Amino acid sequence: MNNPLKILIAEDEKDIRELVGFTLTFGGYSVIEVADGKAAVARALAEHPDLVILDVRMPKMSGYEACQALQAMDETKDIPVVFLSAKGQEVEVNQGLEMGAIAYILKPFAPNELLEQVGKILQNAQEARA
Repeated sequence: MNNPLKILIAEDEKDIRELVGFTLTFGGYSVIEVADGKAAVARALAEHPDLVILDVRMPKMSGYEACQALQAMDETKDIPVVFLSAKGQEVEVNQGLEMGAIAYILKPFAPNELLEQVGKILQNAQEARA
C-alpha cells in the first residue's frame, strides 16, 4: 500500500489544530501538528511534507513569514502552502496568494469541505509536478 501523503499543520489555537489534524487523519493523511510558524519551518525542513497548512496569525513567526521562509529555501520551495485563516478580507487573501500560497481556506470550515479542498489541492500539485 502507498504511504499516506504527509500534511504539516501550523495553528496556534489548539482546538482548531486538533480539529484539522483529526479531520485530515480521518481522511487518510499522515499529519504533523505544530503551534507556530517557526516550528512549521523547522518541521518542514525535517519532514518534507506533501502540503503545509499555515494559520496566518501565530506567535514567533506569522504564517506569511513562514511561507516566505519556506519559499526561500531550496529544500522546501516546492512544497505547496495553504493558508487557513479567519481573516478573509480580499487584501489578506491576495497577500497570501502573492506570497506563494496555492490556496486560502477560511475559518470556520466544515470538515468535509476541508478534506475536499485539500484533496483537490494535492491532486493539482501532483499534476503540476508530473
